Amino acid sequence: MPTPPSRLIKRFYHEVWNEANEAVAREILHPEFRFRASLGPEKLGPDGFIEYMRLIHTALSGYTCAIEDIIEQGERAAARMRFAGVHRGTLFGVAPTGRPIAWSGAAFFTTDGRQITSLWVLGDVDAVKQQLGQGNWAQTTP
Repeated sequence: MPTPPSRLIKRFYHEVWNEANEAVAREILHPEFRFRASLGPEKLGPDGFIEYMRLIHTALSGYTCAIEDIIEQGERAAARMRFAGVHRGTLFGVAPTGRPIAWSGAAFFTTDGRQITSLWVLGDVDAVKQQLGQGNWAQTTP
């Protein structure tokens, strides 16, 4: 019986991201998983994703992802998200500030009924940079 995308998404955020559970990542991410993040480059496979996850958890201690809404249709789903952590490692070239940061985003998933095959996350990178003291894109653009 196929696993609904919403169930995979909840496991992905609660067990994989929030608990940094690499075993669950390898279980629910397809071997050819494609991950495109707003805070970094495209990563391939569970190991590529895990490498990215480790970097984010190093840069943002206590990193959490809160699902605010999920919409699913067939094997595809979208989630409205809230991300947060404390800036404890270099992020966007900015040395640790010790400040909490938070931002919103949206995540677009494709599944095969058993695993997540692709994910594209669009986060409010401008809000992250503002909180890190890098200014506002809108203020620096003519």
